[in-house]
Amino acid sequence: MFLIIRKTEPRDLDRIAAIFDEARTAIAALGIDQWQDGYPNRQSAEEDCLSGRGWVICGDGGEALGVCALIDDGEETYDRIEDGEWLTGNDNRSYLAVHRVAVSSDARRTGAASELMKFAAEFARDAGLGSVRIDTHEGNIRMRGMLEKNGFSLCGVIYLKNGDPRVAYEKRIG
Repeated sequence: MFLIIRKTEPRDLDRIAAIFDEARTAIAALGIDQWQDGYPNRQSAEEDCLSGRGWVICGDGGEALGVCALIDDGEETYDRIEDGEWLTGNDNRSYLAVHRVAVSSDARRTGAASELMKFAAEFARDAGLGSVRIDTHEGNIRMRGMLEKNGFSLCGVIYLKNGDPRVAYEKRIG
């Protein structure tokens, strides 16, 4: 079903915005307030595209089925973790942060999100980074299950810039 994972291109932006909207609806149906403020959106996708941080997984027809942002220069909200510690140490800066992971409704439960996580691990390894870090809402059981299935360990709680708590995961590379 999947052909490639590639950098986001301007032609993908409307599709990514639609994927974010679908994900927002699915998350709301679970009773979770994550992403319910309109973020991420098309502007987020455009910023990821322009910065070179945006990636899409594409199906046979070349259309984006899923998306993520890969950030290799640190994540301020990961500087402080509570109720645990990062696997590679709280002072470690050699990690890849994954954000804005979403899969279209027609590609859910196909392994697309897992493929994005495998790609993130390969990206981190190729960049000489020691781990991959990611966070999600405590109630986002589907995302948490996918992360654990892909070798991520629950490390503690981080806080977004607005103060909202998120469960934090990390996977060692190499």
